[in-house]
Parts: sequence; C-alpha cells; structure tokens
Amino acid sequence: MTISAHKMGDWLPTSAKEIKALGWESVDVILFSGDAYVDHPSFGAAVIGRVLEAEGLRVAIIPQPNWRDDLRDFKKLGVPNLFFAITGGCMDSMVNHYTANKRLRSDDAYTPDARPGMRPDYATTVYSNVLKDLYPNVPVIIGGIEASLRRVTHYDYWSDTLKPSILFDSKADLLVYGMGEQAIIEIARQMKSGMPVEKIRNVLQTAWLQNEPPIELQKQLGTIITLNSHEVCLADKIKYATNFRHVEEQSNRWHGATLVQQIGDKWLVINPQYPPMDEGAIDRFYDLPYTRLPHPRYNGKRIPAYEMIRHSINIHRGCFGGCAFCTISAHQGKFIASRSVESVKKEIDAITRMPDFKGYISDVGGPSANMYRMKGKNLDQCKQCRRPSCIDPSICKNLDTSHLSLLDIYQLADSHPLVKKAFIGSGIRYDLIFAEGQDTNGNLDYMREVIRNHVSGRLKVAPEHTSDDVLKVMRKPSFNLFKKLLAFFTEENTKAGLKQQLIPYFISSHPGSKKRDMAQLMLETKRLDFKLEQVQDFTPTPMTLATEIYYSGVNPYTLKPVYTAKTKEEKLEQRKFFFWYKPEYQKSIEKELRDLGLISEDKNTTKKGKTTPHGRTRR
Repeated sequence: MTISAHKMGDWLPTSAKEIKALGWESVDVILFSGDAYVDHPSFGAAVIGRVLEAEGLRVAIIPQPNWRDDLRDFKKLGVPNLFFAITGGCMDSMVNHYTANKRLRSDDAYTPDARPGMRPDYATTVYSNVLKDLYPNVPVIIGGIEASLRRVTHYDYWSDTLKPSILFDSKADLLVYGMGEQAIIEIARQMKSGMPVEKIRNVLQTAWLQNEPPIELQKQLGTIITLNSHEVCLADKIKYATNFRHVEEQSNRWHGATLVQQIGDKWLVINPQYPPMDEGAIDRFYDLPYTRLPHPRYNGKRIPAYEMIRHSINIHRGCFGGCAFCTISAHQGKFIASRSVESVKKEIDAITRMPDFKGYISDVGGPSANMYRMKGKNLDQCKQCRRPSCIDPSICKNLDTSHLSLLDIYQLADSHPLVKKAFIGSGIRYDLIFAEGQDTNGNLDYMREVIRNHVSGRLKVAPEHTSDDVLKVMRKPSFNLFKKLLAFFTEENTKAGLKQQLIPYFISSHPGSKKRDMAQLMLETKRLDFKLEQVQDFTPTPMTLATEIYYSGVNPYTLKPVYTAKTKEEKLEQRKFFFWYKPEYQKSIEKELRDLGLISEDKNTTKKGKTTPHGRTRR
C-alpha cells in the first residue's frame, strides 16, 4: 500500500504531533477504535470522525491502542473537551478473534499486515474500563457493532454465559446502537451546549443505565416494553428467549417502543431507533471529504479489509431479509436507506481519481446487492408493521421489489469513461427475482445484466442449506429457487458464450439442521455437480434469532423446541458432509448414508439411483 499526494492534514489526527501541526490547542472528541484507521466510508470510526468534524468539532482517532503496557496510548492526547468515543471495530471482537470452534484466528483483516493480537477480547469493554479508570469524570460513549449487539442481556458463545448489557460491564455513560451518525450529532450538540451526559435522555438510538425505576419516563413516553430482568433471564432460558422477540420486533419498527430491563439494582433504558434516513440525510454522510485511504502511519503495510473494499461503493443501508443467523438487521434495521444517484456518481468519480485505480469497481452493492430503493408501496402500512422480515415466510405484497433503479445505477457506472467494469460483489437475494410473481419490473433483466456484465468469473450466492425445514428456521427461501437461479445462470452464460461459475454458500450445524439434513445437502449439491468451497459452521453471535435458539433450545416466536448441534462431535458429523471428496471422510460418510437409509446396500448407488460420494462427477 502506498499513499497518494494527500498531505498529512487531510486525515483526522492520530498523535500529539499531528494535532500540533494543525494548530489545535485541544481536542473536542477522542475516538478509540479496535481497527486500523482507514479514512473510508465503509469504516465506522472514520465515518463518525468525519461526521463530528462536519459539526465543527476537533476530532482525533487513536486506532488499536495498546492496553497491555503502561496505557500511554490512552493518555497521549490528554482529555477531550466533550467526550471519549469508543468502537470495538467493524466486527465484534470475539468473532474477529475466534473461529466457530473457538480456535484463535491467526490473522486480523482490519490490522496492518493482518497482524493478530492488536485488539483485546471484548474490546469495547476493555477500552471503556481503561478510560473510566484513568479519567472517571470524563464522559465515555460507546457504539459500533459490538455495542449494538450487546445492548441488552445476551448470550455470549465464547464464555458460554449470559452477559448483561455491555453498559454494565463497560461502565460507559451512554451507548449508541445501530448506524450512529444522527445520534452522535445530537449528543455532541447537547454536550457542546453544556448539557451533562447524565442528563441526555431524549436522543433516539441511545441506551443508558440509571439507578431508579423509570417511572417518570413512563409518564413521558407512554409506549414502554419492560423486558424480563437480567436475573430472571439467568434463571429461566424460556423467559430469556421471550425477551428476544420484543427486541427484534422493536429494532425493526419504523417507530419502536422504549425498552426497559432491570440489571441488579440498576435499570437499562433503550430509546427507539431513528426512522429511516431519506436520500438527503444519507448522502450527507457519504459525501464527506474522506481520503478513501489508510492513514500514512501504515505506509508500506497491507490492510486486508481495506484491500477488499477500497474500490467498492455502498449504495444503501439496511436489509429486510431478516436471516436468522445474521446481525445486519440488529444493527442497520430492515428499512432500506438509499443514496441518490448524484451521490453515487460522486463516489464513482472519487474512486476513478484514486492513484491505484485500474478501471475496475469491485462492488456496487450493500448489505444485500439488490435492495436499492426498495420500500413499501404504502408507507403507512410499513409504519405499523412488526415483521422482522419483509420477505419471509413470503414476500410482502406491499413491498416494491422493482430492480429498475439498480439497472440505472449499473448503467451509470458502466458509462463512466474511466470505468472498464463494475462488479457485483455483495450477495444477491435471488428470491426477489425468482419467487412466484417476482419476474416482472425488470427483475429478470436485472439478473441477466448482472450475469452478462457484472460477474468477475464467479457469482457468489447464499442458499445456506437445501432442506426446506432448515431453511424455514433460517428465514431463507426454498432451495428450489436456487435451482431456478442455476438454470437461468447456465442458460445466460451459454447464450453469451461465457464460462462463469455459480458459487453457493452453505452453513452446517445451524439450529434445525440434523445429520440427515446435511447428508441430503451433500447428495443434492453433488447431483448438481458442486464441489463445495464456501462453507462454515454456524457461529452464535449476540442478538440473532439463531443464537437465541441455540442457547434456549426454543424458537422465541413459538416457544417450540428446535434441535441444534452443540458438541464438537455433533458439529463434525454435520461438517464432514461438505467434504465428501476427501478420502479420509468417504468411508464414514458411506456408513452414515447407509445408516440413514439414503444409500442402498450397493454402495455406489442411492435409492434414487444417483452416484454416491465414490461416484465420478464432471469436475
């Protein structure tokens, strides 16, 4: 990685030397991040820093502070005029550190040269405690994905315990959940006007702990949902599970209720989220003066996460898929906030001016590639809706699923004189194209355009499983829709004379998935001539439906039991079916298929006469 002709002052300062060079006598906000500082709109710390800067504040960033030594990184810039802000980074630190089998990862994509060990476990909590110990009277505000997912009592897979709200352990004064630009602006404005942090109680998308029951709050707001206390959750898994339904439903409402939960002798209060941003609001945050480059302190070093997205464009936020294993809706919500065409064009222009740009945009997408500008036809219905997903168990009749606006965006990128190719790297929701009644409004034209002009040789999609029973638990569409996509993909490639691959993603050991389901997944994908590459074991992460099922044993919406593989042995039994082509698994798999009644005594044929793992494929 090399730095362009930018000067040092084009980045937010990271050291006392840089602050002095800017002529500042003090700093208003000091932001600590578990990630390296990359000044790009895909990195949350950079966005929050730039947003506060646009408010006229002096902001400094301390990326990946050393928490093991004499804490000099936490002291080097002194005390801010307003507050410390903390994010653990773009990933939950525990997901960043450990595999699904709780093995320590050997790299960190958000660190220079992928060096591991540059952030602590539970990074947000560790940073906050350090600052509170050093400067007990200085306000600390936490945010980012780690704070969002851990804002209420939650199951922590890595310690195998229920943990209270991260506010309790971190000792922070205020928590901002979700995409925090609007909240942090309002907090900064109130604190700048002299409001003490303990009095800031009217900002949406914030949470705090207080010593007294929220009786006055109830009088003011009216709509309050009281969750089962942390102590009740510890004693009763089912009551803990019932909390999740309230949290998920309110997190995905246009106007949510205030949530209250008792933790020991304190009360957690969570204000509802902001309504979806309009184009003007979201454009403002993407149009800020990012350099789009890592800070010069990393010159000569490679940051893998940056390498992946440096020439990409995020055109919307939010996802209405509601997948059971995914944290996006818990952080961004289900309502789509889309950027204007003008804002997207500005970013395309900015990318083409980057010194290392060679004509290729790696992704024009978002949390899902094809939800741009999709919303309810009648927004009044949306404002009353409690569904966590707009497309599960079926696509809402009120949802406008037209892909025509996306085609316009792709045309915008394709027509730029300096762009040779704009690829689609985000995951495509193919049920929005191939589900019954969805082959209109340019939807098939969209898929055809993607296949012919926006695939870099391999199109990655995520069916996740082949069993409809498991897919129902996942909140994913039937595997039959993947088959429709495969047929369409094959046909269009043949017509265009292309030799591209369709690469499916699958998950093993997901709640609801049994050994038989995985065996059938193996047989089904093998019949389709897939040698699976993109596979993973289910990893329980806070605030997802699948994690609540994993811990409680029941679906929070029905309270009915759901089987989940938990032991290493059970997980291996499922995972091995992905690797039928490996000699070390073939005998074991063959026995399993026979025991499950999926293979005849003739080991080379299934009951349907198809080849078994020992049979030959076209690959």
